[in-house]
Amino acid sequence: MSLTFHWFLPTNGDSRHVVGGGHGTPATASGRDRPPTVGYLSQIARAAEDLGFLGALTPTGAWCEDAWLTTAMVSRHTERLKFLVAFRPGFVSPTLAAQMASTFQRQSGGRLLLNVVTGGESHEQRAYGDFLDKDERYRRTGEFLQVVRELWQGGTVDLHGRHLRVEDARLARVPDPVPEVYFGGSSPIAGEIAARHADVYLTWGEPPAQVAEKIARIRKLAAARGRAPRFGIRLHVITRDTAEQAWAEAARLLDGFDPQTVRSVQAGLALSESEGQRRMLALHGGGRDGLEIHPNLWAGIGLVRGGAGTALVGSHDEVVERIREYHALGIDEFVLSGYPHLEEAYWFGEGVLPRLAAQGLWHHPAGAPDTAPAQVPFAG
Repeated sequence: MSLTFHWFLPTNGDSRHVVGGGHGTPATASGRDRPPTVGYLSQIARAAEDLGFLGALTPTGAWCEDAWLTTAMVSRHTERLKFLVAFRPGFVSPTLAAQMASTFQRQSGGRLLLNVVTGGESHEQRAYGDFLDKDERYRRTGEFLQVVRELWQGGTVDLHGRHLRVEDARLARVPDPVPEVYFGGSSPIAGEIAARHADVYLTWGEPPAQVAEKIARIRKLAAARGRAPRFGIRLHVITRDTAEQAWAEAARLLDGFDPQTVRSVQAGLALSESEGQRRMLALHGGGRDGLEIHPNLWAGIGLVRGGAGTALVGSHDEVVERIREYHALGIDEFVLSGYPHLEEAYWFGEGVLPRLAAQGLWHHPAGAPDTAPAQVPFAG
């Protein structure tokens, strides 16, 4: 099975430094270096498309631009790239969401993927008028996805649920193809909902042993329901021609972290209700030492950024080896990003993807010829 790679659209702004934010913390000042205009995001999207990424994740939350509107505009500047649109099901009715997805599929030529984000921070949810606690938000998500999936299949839906109620709901036109649902979450209730509804279960970039445990748990829960989701991982990446160059870039990013900003972000993230965020914080403990938590897996990003806080750092060959290691656990999809997103897309797309193609692990989605990595002669 060919591996699948997605890139990231930084709708909270981009920079040559890490742009913080997420999970209840605001985007840091570096996000103003390259504002998330449609023009700039379209540059990233076109680069990702040309390089061979299948799709691009767009985040959701108060810290970034709206994902639905942004991707709808950026899609007009691309031809093949799919958009992994993150959205929170508590903010819109399931019937309207199903209709929006159906419209997006028709207008984009079937290029929508959905990343369902239940929402881990109650104070941020309340700002949008949502006053359920975390576990109840997940239960509502289950009802939401039940309605959406039945509507996508052309059914008429009546549901009097614990949190949602619809009567005689039906779509005039169903999506073709039906969008795949990507879903993450580390808590027990998240696992239950993922097992019932996820096409792809996403985990943040933890060390392989922790990822393996998570995959085994979700796989068992899903199998009990007769389902077999695929698995993906969300990581940043710093890949260079040599390991020394890659780690020098990681050190440069780390040097740019203002100590006060780190303290402020860590204090905010410590209040998070998200089990996944708690696991991310445990990887670095808020300090700058011991950040390589597994060979080529660096936890430095999480010092100033909520959510995904780890990066693959190393030479192109080392990054390939780490990808192979995760793939051996059952990971087939990789959702990647890097600062700045335009340049890092090229580092990965020109340095790592050809090596994976040469090993038969990846092929360009457009069927473009896969080229072997350039061999630079040694000048002694």
